Amino acid sequence: MSDPELPSCSILLLAGGRGRRMGGHDKGLIKWQGRPLIAWLRDVARPMTDELLLSCNRNQSLYADYADRLVSDTDAGYPGPLAGIRAGLALAHNRWMMVLPCDTPMVDRALLHSLYRTAIEAPERPVMLRHGEQWEPLFSIIPIELLSQVDALWLAGERSPKNLLLQLGARELRVADDDSRLINLNTPQLLAMAGVTGGTSP
Repeated sequence: MSDPELPSCSILLLAGGRGRRMGGHDKGLIKWQGRPLIAWLRDVARPMTDELLLSCNRNQSLYADYADRLVSDTDAGYPGPLAGIRAGLALAHNRWMMVLPCDTPMVDRALLHSLYRTAIEAPERPVMLRHGEQWEPLFSIIPIELLSQVDALWLAGERSPKNLLLQLGARELRVADDDSRLINLNTPQLLAMAGVTGGTSP
């Protein structure tokens, strides 16, 4: 059942990268505290939407249980997270699509609610997290109606999610500079520091 506080909002979990910082391992399937990283995001997002999407470009059979639908990049060669966002926007059926990265297992429901509340204040514009001077484009909400503009910018060569969202007039949701919910476990060293157990999956 969807969370009544997030109506008309699909959620896309991004797990489609090459995993270069993880030695080529599929990052979403790497275990933290005995569970795949993607499982932590799924547990937060699942009750909050009637459409949970997951962007992946390999190991689809292992990801299938973590979302309603899987999406893959239309361009080969792992062209980056914007490719996954674009693929998600093309399939999402709600008014907005929230984007979350797979390697941030400390995300909580309050943060997602804050993103959504900011989005509905100006429903025609994207929302992007910001802490200090740092934008976090992989914590964002994008109106589905902007897909044609996203496509046009992509075809013009744009590959940066941050630059694209700013060109689309993104509003900021500012959080504390040291907000622990944004901790990004994208290297073996960071996983070890955060208490990794259980090794890695494919």
